[in-house]
Amino acid sequence: MNTQSVRAVSRVVRGMPTSDGAGVKLTRVIGQPRLSDLDPFLMLDEFGTDNPGDYIAGFPDHPHRGFETVTYMLDGRMRHRDNHGHEGVLVPGSVQWMTAGRGIVHSEMPEQQEGRMRGFQLWINLPARDKMTAPKYQEFGPERIPAVDLGGGARVRVIAGRAAGVTGPIVQPATDPTYLDVELEPGARLSQPLAAGYSAFLYVYEGTVRVGAGASAATVGAHELAVLTDGDSVQIEGREAPPDGTLNRAILVAGRPLREPVAKHGPFVMSTREELIQAFEDYQSGNF
Repeated sequence: MNTQSVRAVSRVVRGMPTSDGAGVKLTRVIGQPRLSDLDPFLMLDEFGTDNPGDYIAGFPDHPHRGFETVTYMLDGRMRHRDNHGHEGVLVPGSVQWMTAGRGIVHSEMPEQQEGRMRGFQLWINLPARDKMTAPKYQEFGPERIPAVDLGGGARVRVIAGRAAGVTGPIVQPATDPTYLDVELEPGARLSQPLAAGYSAFLYVYEGTVRVGAGASAATVGAHELAVLTDGDSVQIEGREAPPDGTLNRAILVAGRPLREPVAKHGPFVMSTREELIQAFEDYQSGNF
């Protein structure tokens, strides 16, 4: 008996304009009233602008504890510095997967005065047992992110997880994430296995796609996030290309839900209110 099931779209959510850091304009997709979280995913921000005034102030020093931040750059250059001596520049196509663990203070500032700045930042929760682990980074330039041509006009960059037998460089056993950047020409199709029981979403950032199989397939347009139902695969088809000549592009993200209590406020995500208070006290006393 074939027990495989293709995931469908349970709901479609549009992001909300907001600002963060020192006034950087962005769109919050997860972590807003319409979609407060999607365990283990706590927040998804999309940033994209040609106007330097929208990003030039950047994100000056700020703390994190208890979760991970994933920054994926599409366009532009961003310099990262932290209080542990780590420093680097994120360039187009690069990924930084930061495990904040027990505490880190860092800044993310544009390494450019003009031009386009575009990308995503995703926040992923850590299980209670890992929240006070030592901070660490998994940082990879564009040449380290495998790109797979699937044929028929479908291409995938594999940041985490597996696609077409290719494994991405990011490893996180706690949530076992999949993070794919999908590009589809009109009519091109992708069938991607996903572990049953894992939370999953597709965020379209250019063009339009159809998600699902048969009559239940749903159309998802640019700057819309599709929360996926459970199942062990997802089917995506590119629709007509946008008039500006760009292709249909989306990020497909999945991960094992933690199903643990969450106490979060601002830059700290812990398991209890007491741990949250302790995080504020530790930061204020310089113990990060």
